[in-house]
Amino acid sequence: MSSEQAINSASSSDIFSSAFMIGNVGAPFIIGLAVGYFAKKMLKLALFMGGAAVVLLFASEYYGVVSISDAHLQSAASAATDAAQQSGTFLMDRLSNITSKGASGAAGFYFGLKIG
Repeated sequence: MSSEQAINSASSSDIFSSAFMIGNVGAPFIIGLAVGYFAKKMLKLALFMGGAAVVLLFASEYYGVVSISDAHLQSAASAATDAAQQSGTFLMDRLSNITSKGASGAAGFYFGLKIG
């Protein structure tokens, strides 16, 4: 066995080798970080647009253009909350499938949410 083959076989079984760490910890963390950062930015944008729509509805109601039911407004808000929760669950499930353990992708996602 040559020394290069010995190094390659040792690095594939050594969990602290750079090849193992980059492939199984580093890359999934970066993917999770990017997805979490994007998800938070899009959530902020969706909240901004939703808030603008509600303010426009309130102004339209004030001027007598439309009539808004509080029950319908709350129903729409709860439906939007459920949709956001389902998409977050989907993203976490998908990120946890990137590696065998899934911890680094999930950690990257939460870190991306925090810095986003």
